[in-house]
Formats: sequence, C-alpha cells, structure tokens
Amino acid sequence: MSPSRSRIATPLMGAAGEHYVMSCLLRRGYIAALAPEGAPNLDIVVSTEDGRFQTGIQVKTRRGHGADRGWHMSAKHENIVSPTLYYCFVDFVSTSAKACKVWIVPSGTVADAVRLSHATWLATPGAKGQQRKDSTMRRFLPDYERVFGADQNPYPDGWLDPFIENWGQLADTH
Repeated sequence: MSPSRSRIATPLMGAAGEHYVMSCLLRRGYIAALAPEGAPNLDIVVSTEDGRFQTGIQVKTRRGHGADRGWHMSAKHENIVSPTLYYCFVDFVSTSAKACKVWIVPSGTVADAVRLSHATWLATPGAKGQQRKDSTMRRFLPDYERVFGADQNPYPDGWLDPFIENWGQLADTH
C-alpha cells in the first residue's frame, strides 16, 4: 500500500525533486551527481561530458497544491547570486511523471524576485494596517500580484514561462 500524496513527508518530496532533476539532466547528456549532504547552496553538481563547464543546481520542490502556487525560500536566497548557479523549481502536479514541470531559473533572477517582493511586502501595511513583522521566510511565486498589486507587478502571471523546461540555458552560459 503506497502512502497518499498528501501524506508524503517533505524530505521525501525534496529527494524526489532532486532525483527527478538529475534524471532530466542525465537524459540530456549532462554529468549530474548529488552534492554532498550539507553542501551550502546547491543540491546537484552538473558538468558537460568533456568537463568544459560545471554548474550547480539548487532544487525546490512542491506538490502542486497551495493557494499561491509558490515555493518556500529563506532570507539567504536574496543574496545567493552566481552565473554558474541555477534553481530548478519542481512542481509535482500529480503522481504522474507526465504532470511534472520544472522551471530552470538563474540564481540572480531568483535573488532579485525574492528580495524585491519581500521588501515590498514588508513595507506594505498588514490587513489591519499594522507594520508587518520580518522573518526569514520568503516565497518564490509564479505571480506576485498579491504583493505588488496588478498595476505595479514586475512579476505577473506567466513571467516564469521562458524558464519552463529551459535546460538549454545551462549550456548557453558557458
């Protein structure tokens, strides 16, 4: 008997996302391996077969539910920027591999979105007009309208579309 999707432990979902991304990379001819446990800022080390370039990937996984359709991040992600670091945002929409989606996003793009959205959220009064309390939690979202409003949103619905399954950008940067 398999566990229900809603009862799968978060560490198992994280591992599933990492292995799914590694599978995608290996099928495309990259050399990919899990980084040692505890390695800061990356989950997968990637290289071309000839070793001419290496890059790192941090994987964030979600299960296809949640009102904002986003991924958990932390304050440290506002400052992690490297031309050789990418995030793979995995969405296991269902238990079917055909329903999986991966967005491959450069670390600078992620840092900018997380930093700007959190600063804007923090500067905006809460529901009762109160000053918001800062925390280390951040969200990476496919649409930041609830943070910026419809007219000022630099990250509207669809802004992540160029990154979906865009594995080729890994080779384009080297």
